[in-house]
Amino acid sequence: MKKLIGKKLGMTQVFTDEGRVVPVTLIEAGPCYVTQVKTKERDGYDAIQIGFGEAREKRLNKPLLGHLKRSGVKPLRHLTEVRVDNPRDYRPGQEIRVEEFKVGERADVTGISRGKGYAGVVKRHGFGGGPGSHGAHFHRAPGSIGACATPSRVFKGKRMPGHMGHQRVTVLNLEIVGVRPEQNLLLVKGAVPGPQGGLLYIREAVKRREKSRRRAGLIEMQ
Repeated sequence: MKKLIGKKLGMTQVFTDEGRVVPVTLIEAGPCYVTQVKTKERDGYDAIQIGFGEAREKRLNKPLLGHLKRSGVKPLRHLTEVRVDNPRDYRPGQEIRVEEFKVGERADVTGISRGKGYAGVVKRHGFGGGPGSHGAHFHRAPGSIGACATPSRVFKGKRMPGHMGHQRVTVLNLEIVGVRPEQNLLLVKGAVPGPQGGLLYIREAVKRREKSRRRAGLIEMQ
């Protein structure tokens, strides 16, 4: 599976050859570096570990710093694992660039959504609220949250006021509109989670990948 770590730069728009406007998100994807190769014989599964984002040595603890030096890469801030079919195709220190993805492919983008603090039920869940006129003491309150003697408790999962946003969110099947290797830029159609400068994980679209694999299996059966 193809996967990169990147940073959200913001949104803009591009024009197609037909003159249509397409909203896109600019992502600084990579370059990423292979920091570890895992094999089924030694680790129980096949994967590679990749890193992104330069960091100063004093910002990393000694175990992580030693791990990166052993792989022959500079200090990196963010690490993640990627499942691969053949880990022997990779080596520690190898550079993975934005050219992994092609225009027209689909990708899943994961990030941390914007934090919006403590919010009430109207903002957080879209409750309608009560009357806004004079004399009504029920405006934006949640209202009744449970019964009386039975069941004598509030059910778990009740929609209540609380912390809103700042959650891990994945947007599926986003189309890749442009790839600019000289700038390490990936142009993805639509919006992605998180604020400007937020960390993003870009991977090959899982649903498309599984669908193509099933099709390949059917072809082999025939």
